[in-house]
Amino acid sequence: MRLIIEILLTGLAVFLGARYLAPGVNVDSFGTAVLAAILIALANATIGFILRLLTFPINFLTFGLMSFVISVLMILLVSHWLTGFHVDNFLHAAVFAIIVALIKAIFEAIAGVEKA
Repeated sequence: MRLIIEILLTGLAVFLGARYLAPGVNVDSFGTAVLAAILIALANATIGFILRLLTFPINFLTFGLMSFVISVLMILLVSHWLTGFHVDNFLHAAVFAIIVALIKAIFEAIAGVEKA
């Protein structure tokens, strides 16, 4: 049940971020936003993980900035995969990633979600 709530809250964060806050990011519906959130999480867990392993020395030297860049690239990748979710360019994806992370942090603070 907790996983479903987490997915729906992440989908809501993607929906709100794309619709109202992030310029250059378009999402058609809440269902598309939930699907985009799931695909971004899967891309980060698979392709992103491999890229983080390969770029560990650069990530270490840049204090984790490379990890953020990889997350932004995963958002752009999902934008190419999923119709109904479109991100214009890298800068818009970076702003979108920051906005979604802030919205998720607010949701977790309100809901009192603890990381296991």
